[in-house]
Amino acid sequence: MSTVPPSHGPAAAGANGAGTPVPTPVMSPAISPGLSPAPAQSPHTLVVRGNLQRDLFRLGVVPCAAVALALTGWFTHNRLQTLEAAFDAEGQAVARQVAAMSDLSLYAGDLPALQNVANAALRGGQVTRVEISNSAGVYVTAGPKTTSLAQLRMFTSPVTLREASRASAFAPAGSTAAGDTPIGLVQTFRDTTAYARERSRSLFAGVGIALVALMAAWASVRHMARTVARPLRRVSRTVAALEAGHFEVRCDVVEGGTRGTHELAVLAHDIDRLAERLQSNRQISEDRVREATAVALQRMAEAEQAALSRARFLAAASHDLRQPLHAMGLFIDGLLPGASPAQRPAVLRLQESTEFMGVLLDDLLEISRLDAQVLTPSIAKVSLASLFDQLDAQHAATAAEARVRLRWSDRGLAVRTDASMLQRIVGNLVANALRHAPEGGSVLVAARRSPAGVRIEVRDNGVGIAPIHQGRIFEEFYQVANTERDRRRGFGLGLAICARIAALLGTRITVRSALQAGSTFAFTLPAARLADVVPPEPPPLAPAPLAGLRCLVVDDDPAILDGSRTLLAQWGCEVECVTTGAEAIARLGTGDLHYDAVLCDLQLAGDGDGVDVIDAAKRLQPDALAVLVSGATGPEVLQRLRHGGVMLLTKPVAPAKLRALLTTRRQLHVG
Repeated sequence: MSTVPPSHGPAAAGANGAGTPVPTPVMSPAISPGLSPAPAQSPHTLVVRGNLQRDLFRLGVVPCAAVALALTGWFTHNRLQTLEAAFDAEGQAVARQVAAMSDLSLYAGDLPALQNVANAALRGGQVTRVEISNSAGVYVTAGPKTTSLAQLRMFTSPVTLREASRASAFAPAGSTAAGDTPIGLVQTFRDTTAYARERSRSLFAGVGIALVALMAAWASVRHMARTVARPLRRVSRTVAALEAGHFEVRCDVVEGGTRGTHELAVLAHDIDRLAERLQSNRQISEDRVREATAVALQRMAEAEQAALSRARFLAAASHDLRQPLHAMGLFIDGLLPGASPAQRPAVLRLQESTEFMGVLLDDLLEISRLDAQVLTPSIAKVSLASLFDQLDAQHAATAAEARVRLRWSDRGLAVRTDASMLQRIVGNLVANALRHAPEGGSVLVAARRSPAGVRIEVRDNGVGIAPIHQGRIFEEFYQVANTERDRRRGFGLGLAICARIAALLGTRITVRSALQAGSTFAFTLPAARLADVVPPEPPPLAPAPLAGLRCLVVDDDPAILDGSRTLLAQWGCEVECVTTGAEAIARLGTGDLHYDAVLCDLQLAGDGDGVDVIDAAKRLQPDALAVLVSGATGPEVLQRLRHGGVMLLTKPVAPAKLRALLTTRRQLHVG
């Protein structure tokens, strides 16, 4: 079923009259693919059913059939009535003629004369039997008797005396001359076989004429329907091809006559012109798309080049900054225990600045690791109660200092995720909420069930985020209320890191906020049964002293060597420092020297590679703790170290982190 609006011009009007859909409804998607192909029906919509060829058959054959049947029925009926009347008139005429010829003979009782009259009537061939009788017992018959009267039709006529015979003196005794009173009766019988045959011939002739008329009408209408339907089918196929995007297709309908202009030819010509225009427009659009694609590819290449340049710059800057920062941290930690009361505030301020720079470089490293896709989540079942307890211990002091009420609601739920990554996301969101919550405000971390799993929300009642900023808060270094770039309020990398970690965990962080109405950050993780959560391991033992721990430090920076030697010596370690990889491998392979830990830089003097030193340490002294210390954070470097299974400490290394690592090594060694 197709719908055709009644205001589509002559073509639509012609199709509506023929009872078939016009190709107009399927033209609109070809012209504008983005539009809806079938508008909703309005009260003025004309519904057309069937097809044009069937409707033309109905239009041509049905009236012709009706007229042919009516005329044939009428003429056949008249013919049959005429035959009936002629048959009856002829039989009745014979009966009257016999009655007229037998009046005197019947009156006189002359049986031979009556027999002659009856036989003479049979010789005419109109009747097959004649009977003449009266009330006086006279009965004369001629013609054979038939047992079946179904094929005979009887005609009767009374016998009356003519005027000249009424007063005859020769009338026999018992006869009467009563004028118009019948003196007898004549009955004639006609065989209806020939009449029935003629009647059948008339009926067959009428039916034959009707069939011939119907066949002629059918052939004529069929030819006319094909003449009309073929061009329309060609037009419909052309429109369907145009809708499919084949704008080179044409109707190729040519007007054959010379008198006037055929509407189908006009319609086909209009469709061809539309196809030419669409083809031209598509060519123009393709040219524009090619130009836009070329520009987009060029800009994409420029953007990729800029991203690579930025990554190389960040990697180089990170490495070049981490080297002196690492040495600075080592020297500051070495100076702090022996600093005088007057020097201690300055040393602490230097340590604070170093920590800020370390946090920034760590965030940049985290971004680089996430972009390089070297971090793989370790999915496990995590209890939110245990996770929230750890986060509360981490942020309770900050909340108390800011006079913000920090509340947790785990509702006894558990999730399937990476525990450390989830702790990083929630910790960053909580730190961000505490930073922006007003004094006396509150921050709520809540978990609740949702159709997709467990939804974790971090809500605050702070100043909120305007809608104009909500789309950019997950970008690097973007901060809404820190235009003065106060480092104590963060660097604008926390939410960017959270968004990347969330994507790595297969979820997305959403934000709902309004000015002066607070903010809500939320994300959803797969749910898990709390009973399936593995209980956490017991806390490690207290750090053991590092006295006597033999360490080999490999670095080409003298400042780092001096700082490392000073710091490790303060912890009671025995330290040996070398500057080249060859010297380090030589010391590891002597067999006389045993080391508990090997701390090696990645980029050594010349073409030295710290990975070779680490591999040699694993091969020559497998009991030693082999750690690569580097400031390089490029994606290719991180991928290489990850595939090689190398333990990495990123510069600047916090002394507490290094001490904890060495302490773990001592505990394993002692155990």
